[in-house]
Amino acid sequence: MPVRVPKVKQRAPVTLKHNTRTMIRQVITGLLFAFLWASAAVATKYGIHSADPLILANVRFLLAGGGMLLYFYLIQRGNNALPKGKEWLQLGIFGCLNTTIYLSCFVISMKTVSAGIGSLSTATSPLFIMMISAIWLKRQLRWYEITGMLLGLCGVALATYPLLLDSHATLGGILILMGGMLSVSIATVYYARVKWTLSNLAINGWQVFIGGLLLLPVTCLTSNFSATHFDLQFWLSVSWLIIPVSVIALQLWFYLVNKDAVRASLWLFLCPVFGFLFSWVLLHEPITWHTFAGTFLVIGGLYLAQREKFVRN
Repeated sequence: MPVRVPKVKQRAPVTLKHNTRTMIRQVITGLLFAFLWASAAVATKYGIHSADPLILANVRFLLAGGGMLLYFYLIQRGNNALPKGKEWLQLGIFGCLNTTIYLSCFVISMKTVSAGIGSLSTATSPLFIMMISAIWLKRQLRWYEITGMLLGLCGVALATYPLLLDSHATLGGILILMGGMLSVSIATVYYARVKWTLSNLAINGWQVFIGGLLLLPVTCLTSNFSATHFDLQFWLSVSWLIIPVSVIALQLWFYLVNKDAVRASLWLFLCPVFGFLFSWVLLHEPITWHTFAGTFLVIGGLYLAQREKFVRN
């Protein structure tokens, strides 16, 4: 008797449907991340209309860091240990570079630099990280990495030039902003070199909170408290910077990185686009051909400098 072979159900359409859903989910997640991350500069601009920049920064750091630590140690279940020994020093160094210096420079620069340029500057961080990593590891930069860096810096200069002429940016503000980008890039390389035993939530909570504590004496000594108004605009700005930017956007970023770290970095290219759009619509900052050309150069420079990663992937 002939043997009956059971029919195997075709599962390709199911797999295709699943892959399509996954792709759509990642696209929506990436767009939402870039949208929220780029909004930080505009939210900061609104906040400093009501408060001294360092006061705005300090309130954000202490509330955001304290909130994350409160959740981690009191609400989240599990054996959540406190930092020990040299971990306090590591958290202090990371918090000083990543929060105290970088975000303080960013907030201060927003007094004299347009929100669009603030968003554009964040996209240059991978270029600084690449340069610092090469120096740290004593690795010679490749030609396309050097070219990508130069294109990125030229792009920032091109986009900034007309804003300098129209008083939408100052040279001092740009230098402070770039100093902050250098600090956060050093912080990123330092973070990658440390063998952390704490969870990501604990590290972020402690570094933000410690960064706020380190900034507190400077804020108390230099800030103009008489010109600060803790009004609705101030608290809306702080709330937006803490919840959509520091909490939601970062969680979306971690999701994208876990799925595909290389493709996740592509969403950073959209941040300047959203940033200039926000600054134009909400703050009425000008957009010229310099803006488009400069943004194109920065995105092109970023891609060229990291092209080996994309080709490999």
